[in-house]
Amino acid sequence: MNQPLWQPSAAVIELSPMHQFMQEVNKRYKLDLKDYSELFDWSVSNLEGFWDQVWDFGEVVGSKGSNRILENPNLMPGARWFPDAKLNFAKNLLRFRDTSLAVVSLREDGQRTALTYAQLYKQVAEVAAALELAGVLPGDRVAGFTPNCHYALVAMLAATSLGAIWSSCSPDFGFNGVLDRFGQIQPKVLFATDGYIYNGKHINNLPQVAEIATALEGLEQLVVFPFLENQPDISPIPEAVLWADFCIANAEEIAFAELPFDHPLYIMYS
Repeated sequence: MNQPLWQPSAAVIELSPMHQFMQEVNKRYKLDLKDYSELFDWSVSNLEGFWDQVWDFGEVVGSKGSNRILENPNLMPGARWFPDAKLNFAKNLLRFRDTSLAVVSLREDGQRTALTYAQLYKQVAEVAAALELAGVLPGDRVAGFTPNCHYALVAMLAATSLGAIWSSCSPDFGFNGVLDRFGQIQPKVLFATDGYIYNGKHINNLPQVAEIATALEGLEQLVVFPFLENQPDISPIPEAVLWADFCIANAEEIAFAELPFDHPLYIMYS
């Protein structure tokens, strides 16, 4: 097929963030870029100018610290972006605290959880305060043995607000698969689900959670959140605490750690 199935009108293009970004580039650098292709060509030949403009256009919450955008551009590894900048990933995602919709979590069985930006901020504040009380510091690892749900998002944002490094595994991983991953990073805190749903079946995960927690060296806190049961029985798991009991209910504000631009955020596995 030689022709596109659909093409935006000139009016739609002019309203797009990409077009607005290009106009800002033209104004700032006295250029006359006319379309995406020309913008792309300019971006890959002017790395510092492009990413400096991305920071400004995206209104990144943080401080660049200087005009240095890229250090050692020809080294891989070795190149450093924004070497003098300070910012926090979670602070950028939680910049809003209004009643507009922030996230919707939908389970296989149809159960839906919706959080506004204000509700999300409050929940992250409660978990971040608890993690800080548990002694979590920048560079510590916090892990999640969790399905895709709002609990995982809240725990991740709380950890990264303190400068901790987040990593996660799906609850359908076997014991060896989880230990092969988390055993390498030695998380200080583990967030885990009481179970998960697969193909219509409710699968209790607590025996596996207990086995993993016992095997992880250096683990100081295990937090179990309710996914299948409102009040899961965690009494057989030593040192485990339920999410609601772990959270600091009166926490309202988050003391975001200001971190270098290249501070680690996630540990992922291939």
